[in-house]
Amino acid sequence: MNSQKIAIVTDSGTDTPPAFAAEHDVRIVPLGVNYSDGTHYQAGVDITTDQIIARFDEEIPHTSLPSPELIRQTFERAQADGYERGVFVSISSGLSATNQTAHLVAGELPGFPIVVIDSKSIGVAAGLVVMAAARMVEAGVPFDELEARLTALSAETHVFFCVKDLKWLHEGGRIDSFTYRVGSVLNVKPIIWCDAEGYYRTYKKARGWERALAQEIRCVKEFAARSEHVIVAIACTEADAYFDELEARLREEIPNIAEVVRSGISPALIVHTGPELVGMGVQPTYL
Repeated sequence: MNSQKIAIVTDSGTDTPPAFAAEHDVRIVPLGVNYSDGTHYQAGVDITTDQIIARFDEEIPHTSLPSPELIRQTFERAQADGYERGVFVSISSGLSATNQTAHLVAGELPGFPIVVIDSKSIGVAAGLVVMAAARMVEAGVPFDELEARLTALSAETHVFFCVKDLKWLHEGGRIDSFTYRVGSVLNVKPIIWCDAEGYYRTYKKARGWERALAQEIRCVKEFAARSEHVIVAIACTEADAYFDELEARLREEIPNIAEVVRSGISPALIVHTGPELVGMGVQPTYL
């Protein structure tokens, strides 16, 4: 427990690295994964990313929000463990209603103040905001300052990702039919990011997978140049194993990297993107 007794809670869509979460007692509320036969799983608890990928040929499941009760129970357990206040960092409210649900729960726990932060992002970049929350609390940033500081940092934290196959983004309504058809026929890969409102948008395009990865690195480099030092994150499935290669390329291209964070891709996110995804996040240093 940190000395301020402030619990850090997030949803599993932030892809907060498990080792960091364990070391800093970040409590993760799982998103749901649902199949047509009525089976329901909690992402990262009783179903893994690899298990979902293995069933893709059979069925692409649907995802669901954490219930208000599950979020409430998570904070009640934190309170029982000695925490006196809480911070909840959610994936973008433009992509999920988890943030709204957390706000509702926060208003129903008298005597336990909770700050709810909209990361305006998803995946590993949202995980960077979670990590920042934990580190700020441990560094002694007062509770009353956390909302403003984390909200400002969220606006400066960016995610970029590309996928080999656009099928899942199209079927999930994340890209339009025109982008899907053109991309599939011409092998054009959109580099997706979350805009200022937290919605998916195409930031750049590249033809072919290797060029898409190079373009993604250039996107990170563009935003890294705006800060003296940055934290960079890499996310992909273990099966793709791009971590070492991408970290070497990022460090070669971006001289002001202070830290590189690696993360997998959570089960609920892989449902909407497909099995072959590489994401990157960039965030200014903040302490």
